[in-house]
Amino acid sequence: MFFTRVTRHPLLLNAAISVAVVIALKLAAHACRWEIISLNPLFSGIVAANVFLMGFLLSGILADYKESERLPGELAASIETMADEAATIYEFKKAEAAKRLLDSLLDLSVSIKDWFYKKVPTRQLMAALGKMNHYFFGLEGVTQANFIARLKQEQSNLRRTLTRIHTIRETSFITSGYLIADVTTFLLLIGLVLSKIEPFVESLFFAGVITFLLRFLGLLIKDLDNPFGFYEGGSVEDVSLKPIDDVIARLKIIAEHVAPAAPESAAVSDAGAPEAYAASSAVCSSSTERRRPAHRRKGG
Repeated sequence: MFFTRVTRHPLLLNAAISVAVVIALKLAAHACRWEIISLNPLFSGIVAANVFLMGFLLSGILADYKESERLPGELAASIETMADEAATIYEFKKAEAAKRLLDSLLDLSVSIKDWFYKKVPTRQLMAALGKMNHYFFGLEGVTQANFIARLKQEQSNLRRTLTRIHTIRETSFITSGYLIADVTTFLLLIGLVLSKIEPFVESLFFAGVITFLLRFLGLLIKDLDNPFGFYEGGSVEDVSLKPIDDVIARLKIIAEHVAPAAPESAAVSDAGAPEAYAASSAVCSSSTERRRPAHRRKGG
C-alpha cells in the first residue's frame, strides 16, 4: 500500500529517488574513505537556516494559493449569473439574442476548462469574452437597461478573474529565493555525503531523513507556486475545477430546457427565475447548489 502511494505521488517518488541517490553516494564515500567533513554545530545551523528559508517561501506561496482556490468558483458564479439573466429574458421575451448568449456562455465555459489545460490561448479566450457585447447590443430593445448593466458587470468580473489567473499561472514567486534554496540544499546534501558520523548506520539514517525533508519541501514549494498547473505532467497540488464542471453541466440543462411557450403563458415563481434554470438546479442538487423551487403556472 505504501509503495503504491509513493509511485502515484510524483513528489514522494522524486524525494524517494533523491534519498536513494544520497544513500548510495554515502555508501560509496564511506567505502572510498572520502568522509572528510567532521560534524559540528555549524553544519546543523546551516540545515536550520535552509529550512527557515523554505518556510519563508512556503508561507508566501500559500497566500496566492488560498486566493487561487476561490477563483474557479468566482468564474462559475459570474457565468451562471449571466446565464440566469439570459434565460429569464428568453423565457419572457423570446429574444433570439438571449438564446445566442446562452449558447455563447456554454461555449465560453468549455473554452475556460480547456484554457486551464492550455488547449486554448488566453488571447482567443479574451476575444470570445469580448464578442458577447454583440449579444448585449441585441438585447437593448427587449429588456431594461439594468439587466444589460448586470450582464456587463459580470462580463467585467470574468475578465478580471481570468487576468488574475493568467498572472498567477505565468509568474513565479521570488525566483532568486528558489535559486538560493536549491543551491543551499545541494551543498548540504554534498556535506551529508562527505561528513563523518559514527556509528555509520546512524549517518545513513540522518542523511536519508534530512535529504527527504529538504527535497520534498523544495518540490512542494515549486508545485504550489502554480496552483493551475493542470498542463504540467508532474503537478499534484492544483486547485479544484469542480465549479467549472458543475456550471457546464447546468448550462447544458438550461440550453435543453429553454421554454418554447409564448411569453404571455409564462409565469414567475417566488424566486423570479425561469423554469429552465429551476430544472438545472434540481438536476444538479447533488453538487454544491441547493435545489431551487420549481415555477408554478397560473391556473388554466
